[in-house]
Amino acid sequence: MPIYEYHCKKCDQDFEYLLFGSEKPNCPSCKGKKVSKLMSPCGFISKGSGGETVSSSAGASSCSGCAASSCAGCSH
Repeated sequence: MPIYEYHCKKCDQDFEYLLFGSEKPNCPSCKGKKVSKLMSPCGFISKGSGGETVSSSAGASSCSGCAASSCAGCSH
């Protein structure tokens, strides 16, 4: 069951939603039904042969103003 990020067109809020089957999410803030799916960075860490971190994704794409791993949960 994947978690997707959505944007509500009615109240301009971003939110995450855990989908079960063919469910259609409603905005948790205003209960609006006009939502669009956002593109989310996937999180992975690439290790070198010695175990050192070579590159990472989601953390590297976060802004420097918070420690969130996803910009959907960030207020910056």
